[in-house]
Amino acid sequence: MANTYSQIYIHIVFSVQGRQNLIPKDKKEELHQYMTGIIRNKEQKLLAINCMPDHVHLFISTKPDIALSNLVRDIKNNSSKFINERNWVRGKFR
Repeated sequence: MANTYSQIYIHIVFSVQGRQNLIPKDKKEELHQYMTGIIRNKEQKLLAINCMPDHVHLFISTKPDIALSNLVRDIKNNSSKFINERNWVRGKFR
């Protein structure tokens, strides 16, 4: 079909394992920037982001050619690795 347009909006919420308050308030902006970069590198559009001490909200506009499960997996894996490499929490962040 010529000139077909699709726009998909997704609200994603990630929770810290055990709902512990492990996301440091002073690191919130750095985490926002990192997650924004992941989404942009996947050629998707981040409309809104907010980190709380125990969870993260993302509002994303996605293209229909990407698997949502792959996008979510990449955001979760890379952001957890980012936090662990910087030792923001004692032990392993999940």
